Amino acid sequence: MNKKDLFIGLILGLIIGILGTIVVILIMAKGDQSISDAFQYMRNAGSIGKVITLGAIPNLLLFFLLLKKNKEMMARGIILSLFILTIVTLVL
Repeated sequence: MNKKDLFIGLILGLIIGILGTIVVILIMAKGDQSISDAFQYMRNAGSIGKVITLGAIPNLLLFFLLLKKNKEMMARGIILSLFILTIVTLVL
């Protein structure tokens, strides 16, 4: 059961991190620019790491919510997803 909760937390963290990043890209996109064009523009400008970091902020809220509900293993999965998002940020 513990590994299942860890895996659920990992998947939740990755999904929320990706959705948060997409929301930040949409907010920062200029006019009628598509998501892929905005992503390429921010990547070329060297600010994609900052965008991914801002997109990961909802994970922190989920982490504290899970801790409050005594779901420690799911909260560990959220932290693991943050490590994965950090590695992705370093690669991009």
